[in-house]
Amino acid sequence: MWRPDFQGLLDKLLSRNLILPPRRTKSEIQSLLFAPFALRAMTPKAASLRFHVESLLAGRYSSPFQYHDRRIVETVPAGIPPIDDLTGGLPRGSLTEIYGPPCSGKTTFLTSTLASRTAASEVCALVDARDAFDPRSAEIVGVNLNQLVWVRCRNADQALRATDLLIQGGGFGLIALDLSDTPPNVVRSVPLPVWFRFRRAVEYTPTILLLLDQESNAKSCASLVLRLRTEETHWSQTAEFAEGAGLPHSPGLLLDGWKSHAEMIRSSARPRGSPLVSGFSDGDAVNFETQMIWSDSGAIRERLVPAISKGAREKR
Repeated sequence: MWRPDFQGLLDKLLSRNLILPPRRTKSEIQSLLFAPFALRAMTPKAASLRFHVESLLAGRYSSPFQYHDRRIVETVPAGIPPIDDLTGGLPRGSLTEIYGPPCSGKTTFLTSTLASRTAASEVCALVDARDAFDPRSAEIVGVNLNQLVWVRCRNADQALRATDLLIQGGGFGLIALDLSDTPPNVVRSVPLPVWFRFRRAVEYTPTILLLLDQESNAKSCASLVLRLRTEETHWSQTAEFAEGAGLPHSPGLLLDGWKSHAEMIRSSARPRGSPLVSGFSDGDAVNFETQMIWSDSGAIRERLVPAISKGAREKR
C-alpha cells in the first residue's frame, strides 16, 4: 500500500518558507501534521463532540482518543495447577474458549475457575444454556454462591442475549457461557461476528469471558483456546461384597475419577516473562486427574462432584 512521504514534503515546504509562520518551530509543525486530534487544532464544535464521546465511554475506556500500545495482559489462576503452569493463567479482558466432548473435564475446569475467582472476592456470572449447573456440588468444591450470579436459560439464543447484557453491564470478574450441553450444530450456527462483538466488549476491562462448548467456534476471537479430552477412567469395586456373593468380581463398579488431557491450541495473550518452563509453546499439553467426592457413609451424593487432585505436564 502506497503512503505519501510526509517528512519529505514537510522538508520541502520548510526549505521554501511556504508554511513556516513567525515564531513557530519545525517540531511544532510536525505535531500539527501528525496529531490529528491535537486540542490546539480542534474547533469548538469538534471539542464539544470529543467531550461528548468521552463522556459516553467513561468507565469503559479511559482514553479513547489516545493511541494504546500493546497492553500488558493480566492473568489469574484457573485453580488447576498444571493448566496454570502451561497457560500462565486466564487472561483478563479476553475471550477464553474451552472445548471438548462430554465427560472431558469442562465441568471440572468451570467449577475450579469459579471457586478460584469467588475465593478472591470477585463477583462471577454463569450463563447456563441448558440449566445443567448443580449449585450444591459447586459449593462443595469451594464455589462461594454468594458471589455468583446464575442465569438459567432454556436455549442458546437466550444464553447469548444474557451474556451480552452481562458484558454491557460490567462489574464482573468472570462471565462464563456454558454451551457444553447445547447440540454442536446449534452452536455452530452462531455467526462469527457475535464472538467478535463479545471480544471487543470485554477488551480493556478486568472481565474474563469464558466459553465452554464441544467444538471450537470462537476461532481467532479467542485469546486462549484449550482442547480437553478424557485419557482414562478409574473404577473401584467392593472386594468384600464380591467374595460374600461368591462372584469373581463385583456386580457394580464405582467411579473413582478420570484423567483428562488438556492441549493448548493457541494463546495470543500469554504474557511475556510468565513463569513457564522454557521450550514450551502453543500445542503443548498437560494431564490432570479428577477424583470423585463421596459422603462419609459411602453413599453417593445426589450428583457426582469432581475435585482436582494432581496433574502431570507433557510435551507433544
